[in-house]
Amino acid sequence: MPVHELLSTAAPELEYHLEDKPMRLLVVEDEKKVAAFLRKGLEQEAYTVEVAGNGKRALELALSEPYDLIILDLLLPGLDGISVLRELRRQHVSAPVLILTARKEVDDRVSGLDAGADDYLVKPFAFAELLARVRALLRRQGSDRSAILQIADLTVDPVTHRVTRGEREIELTPREYAVLDYLLRNAGRVMTRTLIAEHVWDYHFDSDTNLIDVYVKRLREKLEAGGEKRLLHTVRGIGYVMREDGR
Repeated sequence: MPVHELLSTAAPELEYHLEDKPMRLLVVEDEKKVAAFLRKGLEQEAYTVEVAGNGKRALELALSEPYDLIILDLLLPGLDGISVLRELRRQHVSAPVLILTARKEVDDRVSGLDAGADDYLVKPFAFAELLARVRALLRRQGSDRSAILQIADLTVDPVTHRVTRGEREIELTPREYAVLDYLLRNAGRVMTRTLIAEHVWDYHFDSDTNLIDVYVKRLREKLEAGGEKRLLHTVRGIGYVMREDGR
């Protein structure tokens, strides 16, 4: 949907927010008209919104003020969106980040997700879809996900995101971690590619994309780098499952 139609599909009713208090959102967008549309539409949904028109200003705000969610355009003047995102994660800013991008290539999406984004939306987009993704990310933030996860000698701490296999510590990208977290929480159950995509990215991927397979391949290589037995299994034609059997 063209940018000038972004607000046309906004729901008229106000959104119910966690703990009955307004959620604070930071919109990072250099196109003034788009930023104004987003601010108006989100404020109509009872969100508190601040806008940054460039990467430097976005960092200043995000590192000094707490936000419940950040909507981040990738193509920014000066400091680009990926650089902003990497610095935020380096500085331990944990607010979920929804990327806005005009780039449709899978590699571009992977780069943003690996840098620490929680979801992405390709321009042009329907405002109703943006609202749905914002709500999903905020709901995920509010859930209790603090219990230690373990299968065989693989241990995951959801609080620190520390992943170990026996005595070996495993470094994962944010998106690899999210896939592992989801599969571990459903250990023993076969998770289809669609389920993984919908839960981890809140997105319906095209049936011909191999993005899920790419992440699983990377994850499996890291989990088995020390010669350990296989825990992440492929169920041919269906999806993937975490279980303790075989190699």
